[in-house]
Amino acid sequence: MCRFTFYIGAPISLGSLITEPTHSLIKQSFSSKERSEPLNGDGFGVAWYANGDDKAAVFRSITPAWNNGNLQDLSRVTHSGCIVAHVRAATQGLGVSEFNCHPFKSNNLTFCHNGDIGGFEKVRRSLVNSLSDDAYDSIKGSTDSEHLFALILDQLRKQTDNESTDAMANAMQDAVKTVNSLIKKHAPDRHCYLNLVLTNGNEAVVCRYTSDSDDKASSLYINQGRRYVCEEGVCTMLGDSNDNAVIVSSEPLSTDASWQKVPVNHMLLIDKNLNVTEKALSH
Repeated sequence: MCRFTFYIGAPISLGSLITEPTHSLIKQSFSSKERSEPLNGDGFGVAWYANGDDKAAVFRSITPAWNNGNLQDLSRVTHSGCIVAHVRAATQGLGVSEFNCHPFKSNNLTFCHNGDIGGFEKVRRSLVNSLSDDAYDSIKGSTDSEHLFALILDQLRKQTDNESTDAMANAMQDAVKTVNSLIKKHAPDRHCYLNLVLTNGNEAVVCRYTSDSDDKASSLYINQGRRYVCEEGVCTMLGDSNDNAVIVSSEPLSTDASWQKVPVNHMLLIDKNLNVTEKALSH
């Protein structure tokens, strides 16, 4: 199980999520509070959308996030209005390689996952057989996460308006249903844990899902307001701006009281105006 943080709003430094907060993503890479195993040291990745470019830049590495000087420097000087950052704890049997580090991207879409597809070794062949050639060819690594992203891409191609928030939500919903169906057929004693982020840089869909009991779901929180700021390690969401800002994170980055749990088996639809709509996942 991994940890991730997603931000969309007025441009901020990568460090405002990754290095500066009291419980930053780097802190979560070696001292997670809401996992039985606190280490997430099997690599990391960060994707960000630069102004005027609709495709994210991605920096990934198999080194632990806490031990990468390039990440420290990049976080200090790089600013973006849409950021996806991830620290990895590799699922047993899936190798540590840069191809297996999140986030994954395809054209203007960026995706990351915390959790796993239970019984993936039994599910994989049927999942791959269901993919289009384009989706299959997009897979470079061996993770269940990247195969899930390929499935979402195929589902998204079926949508009439595949650029909309609703289309991304429908594709994610259909992919979750497909994965559930495959698990029931090939690994009926297993469960899936799918905390997901899918964004095109202007809008996003997030889900917190498990086929297991609610108390087994991976943790996920949302913090929304007008303006997110970090000053000397104190990071908070303010209401003194005409902007909107949304953060979704596996664990709260700070003690700010505005962090709220995302309900289990729900999606968050974040539109172009950064309005957030909560929607139950059917399964």
